[in-house]
Amino acid sequence: MFSHALTGKAWARHWRAARPKSRYDVVIVGGGGHGIATAYYLAKNHGVRNIAVVEKGWIGGGNTGRNTTIVRANYMEDGNFQFFRHSLKLWQDLSTDLNYNVMFSPRGMIGVAHTLDAMDAYVQRVNVMTLNGMDVELLDDTQMRQLLPYLNYSPDARFPIVGGMIQREAGTARHDAVVWGYARAASELGVDIVEQCEVTDFVKSGNRVDGVTTTQGTLLAERVMLAVAGHTSVLAGKAGFVLPLESHVLQAFVTEGLKPMLDHVISWSGGHFYISQSDKGGLVFGSDMDGYNSYAQRGGLGVGRHAAAAAVSLIPALSKVRLLRQWGGIVDQTMDGSPFICKAPLDGLYLNGGWCYGGFKAIPASGFCAATLLANDEPHPLAAKFTPDRFRTGHELDEEGTGPFPHLH
Repeated sequence: MFSHALTGKAWARHWRAARPKSRYDVVIVGGGGHGIATAYYLAKNHGVRNIAVVEKGWIGGGNTGRNTTIVRANYMEDGNFQFFRHSLKLWQDLSTDLNYNVMFSPRGMIGVAHTLDAMDAYVQRVNVMTLNGMDVELLDDTQMRQLLPYLNYSPDARFPIVGGMIQREAGTARHDAVVWGYARAASELGVDIVEQCEVTDFVKSGNRVDGVTTTQGTLLAERVMLAVAGHTSVLAGKAGFVLPLESHVLQAFVTEGLKPMLDHVISWSGGHFYISQSDKGGLVFGSDMDGYNSYAQRGGLGVGRHAAAAAVSLIPALSKVRLLRQWGGIVDQTMDGSPFICKAPLDGLYLNGGWCYGGFKAIPASGFCAATLLANDEPHPLAAKFTPDRFRTGHELDEEGTGPFPHLH
């Protein structure tokens, strides 16, 4: 039980503090959004209840709690747009499904174009998305001024604004509420959620994984899935194979609380920058990842300066706003910017990773598809192309330019 800081009344736990058993049908390594969602859909949709989710820290203490909470589906590649379109549909009904308010806010996401080349890229993206049933449209200069009057429309601006695009179904959600909602719902279905339980090695017999050894003992299982965000390659190394991944720090920032001023999520095509306003009034924004491999969950001055310069270039009124805090999350970066949900080279082991910039928005569909893979030992059609084998065959899902980088396509 936890005590409320103001009333002193006890809060009931949202999920059981489970002690690990010696054997499970499925062990999911990683208690972030992807791992918890996988356990929930596996129990709900497939009737598998003897599941353990093991987390080396606390639930939602990794990337789920270290992102900018943006939910969007502005993808173009065949295989990606179907997946993220489904994820967005799940987001729309997620609070009802979990009986928990995840605070999904479909406030719309607007991409700002600063060049005619960027506008041409938006035309292509809007056409692809419209043909696939997404609510998206181009915006001219007049419409941009009406929707976002606080942007820098000066003719002398370094990044003049020539138009943009809006995806009205996109928005934000409350990151901790998402993982707590999934955790409570999964626990109610019988899933054991074990925190402070770090996986130290794998139990193997020949080419098969039979379980994991942890700081709380050995857990045997018919199937084991890794959903550990930026540490996927570390655990893959313990299992004896290498993945086409790099781990990088992706930073985020939040300002002091302000009166409501940003009604939308905004992305900036002049550089890697995106911003929205939280319910508490802080402006939450992100920038590019650090250009070197790292496992450090902290911010850095170089990216911080770039993000601050981008914020002021786009919205001059922010020049006097004080930065409240800065942090970093560790992302698995694939070479094409797309993820994988697939079998590992070892029997009994499955992978969910490589989410790059797209991890938070993918949580519902990721869990939905990963659960199907674990239950049926076959990929869900929506995730059939999410395998590292695409790098060997040359069938990459090149979405590295999605979001704040439309000018790269």
